[in-house]
Amino acid sequence: MKIARFELFPLRIPLKAPFVTSLGALREVESVVLRATTGDGLIGWGECNPFWSINGETQETCLAVGKHLAKALIGHDPSDIEGAHRIMDRLIFGNNSIKSAFDIALHDLAAQRAGLPLYRFLGGRENRQLTTDYTVSLGSPEKMTADAPDIVRSGFSVIKVKLGSGVEEDIARIRAIREAIGDTIPLRIDANQGWTPEIAIHVLNALAPFNIQHCEEPIPRWQFMEMRRVKEASPIPIMADESCCDHHDAERLIGLGACQRFNIKLGKSGGLFKAKKIIALAEQAGMEVQMGGFLESRLGWTAAAHMASTSDAVKYCDMDTPLMFIADPVFGGIVYGPAGTIAVPDALGLGASVDPSILMGGTAVE
Repeated sequence: MKIARFELFPLRIPLKAPFVTSLGALREVESVVLRATTGDGLIGWGECNPFWSINGETQETCLAVGKHLAKALIGHDPSDIEGAHRIMDRLIFGNNSIKSAFDIALHDLAAQRAGLPLYRFLGGRENRQLTTDYTVSLGSPEKMTADAPDIVRSGFSVIKVKLGSGVEEDIARIRAIREAIGDTIPLRIDANQGWTPEIAIHVLNALAPFNIQHCEEPIPRWQFMEMRRVKEASPIPIMADESCCDHHDAERLIGLGACQRFNIKLGKSGGLFKAKKIIALAEQAGMEVQMGGFLESRLGWTAAAHMASTSDAVKYCDMDTPLMFIADPVFGGIVYGPAGTIAVPDALGLGASVDPSILMGGTAVE
């Protein structure tokens, strides 16, 4: 089985409302969909959603670099995923977002050829039911307080809150949300690198009474040497996100004792192959991880959900963004149920594809 053809497609879908973090606001999805076809007609799908301020890629750069990766992988055996990563990493440094789309498509093909659902191909034993949080975007305390009860009424059992734009305002946001929804439903907070170490310590201690599960990336990623100081002074567990892209980052953070948890995103790690390495390191260190992501459609999130089903170390899922789209372009894939539950498909391979009628303006490499 050899790859005979790759096709790269831009995908744009407006969001129901702006998705706002301390890094900025997004109003539409700009992803890249990859379709890989073998010589005997088997089709594998992949997707990435480049996030400018985190992985330094855009839809345009992914399409451009993707053509070079495709040329390098034509004729490659998709079951040799480690070899494909060697080829991609030798060809160009970084660019983990577009590399993740190729990684997912190769895994889809390899799992189909093996006659297995992707989670089983990755080493998982059972199809676990997953549960996602739902995110409150960054905004005024009044706006965020109004949004949180709507999420509770929708049945979600965990809420994620974006912070990182001001010390007292961030504290006020959480206090107001708690007053609006009560103390029962756990909150997860994400500063997206928005605080200094000193501010992080102050805010995290102030938020200790509010039933916070963890805080993602409280300080700038380049200050990872300061993360342990924040962790040791914080009553809330620290989860590395932007500072933990691949397994090399995870190994360094473990060595530093910098955090209690990792947030794994396929678009940061370069795909499933290296994400699995992060999980293995977390297992060895007795750490918990979260499967997160960017603004992928259900296609990309289906790959992440398969990965989440492979290890008990994956305790948390942040997989809500497809629910924010005005349209769903995916056939098959994960299914969202009550209370944020997610069902993973048992079909062969990824079990998801994209509606061909919306794939226009693609580039083929063969």
